[in-house]
Amino acid sequence: MSPRLAQFGLRLPLMAAPMSIASVPSLITACMQAGIIGCFPTHNAAYDRGLKAWVDELLEAQDMIHDSGGVPPPFAVNINVSRRKPEEMLASEISICRRARLPIITSNAGNPTELVKQVHDWGGVVIHDATTVEQAEKAAAAGVDGLMLVCAGAGGLGGLLSPFAFVRKVRQFFDGIIQLAGGVADGAGIAAAEMLGADMVCMGTRFIATKESGVHSGHKDMLADAALSDIVWTDSIVGIGANFLGPSLAGHGLSPAPASGRRKALPDGVKPWRDIWSGGQSAALVNDAPEVATLIDRLEREYADAIGTVSVHGAGR
Repeated sequence: MSPRLAQFGLRLPLMAAPMSIASVPSLITACMQAGIIGCFPTHNAAYDRGLKAWVDELLEAQDMIHDSGGVPPPFAVNINVSRRKPEEMLASEISICRRARLPIITSNAGNPTELVKQVHDWGGVVIHDATTVEQAEKAAAAGVDGLMLVCAGAGGLGGLLSPFAFVRKVRQFFDGIIQLAGGVADGAGIAAAEMLGADMVCMGTRFIATKESGVHSGHKDMLADAALSDIVWTDSIVGIGANFLGPSLAGHGLSPAPASGRRKALPDGVKPWRDIWSGGQSAALVNDAPEVATLIDRLEREYADAIGTVSVHGAGR
């Protein structure tokens, strides 16, 4: 495992991605219990009991794991730093994370410079999303500690770049933590990401289809049944490119419109993410919705097998 991750005490070089609706305290707690990082976006908490309540609950869960003899990795909070976000809301979110001295903050959709200053002040690290090399360069210049490179095939809002080119290019100028996101749902994919130069994987779609995920059971079932051809990239649902499940679109009488950068009118009461379900290309590798503990056991075996295969082949050269 990369020495850049040593401080986190991970069982696998893996983070469960911050996902709308799916990422709830039960999922994050299960991730900590299983030895990986769980992350949630602040808006999930805002729609429920509030960010402070969620952070307090997860800190208590962390303490309980410690009390039972475990050594849980940290959990992470995802903060949107878009200019459209009210300043007072952003300040409140950062303040809550500061009081808890959370060690990992992920960020997206804006300039993370001020966030980096504040998180570094309490000793934490910032990992920022990027879908292009230009975005990665700007985030690196802002002083982030890590980059989540969202590649082609990612669920929900994603990028269009191949990880083979994207990760290798970014590693040429960035020496911090690199997370590869997009198209990974098994242990072999985690091992492959490391081979490319990433430190870890940020895995989303695979964790939507888990027992502890907060999505509707129908979403989990649809992911388990999905073929690669069911994944639809369109910008007509939310106005920017995202991957959705074709059967979910069809179920609401929708078909993807040609790329236009414009959101089409949706049926009354129908909302993206809640009603129109997302999934990345890795849905083709999802066949069930197990408990997180079972999933991590499986991923660990697959990862060890993949590393062992590489070692054997390398020794034979």
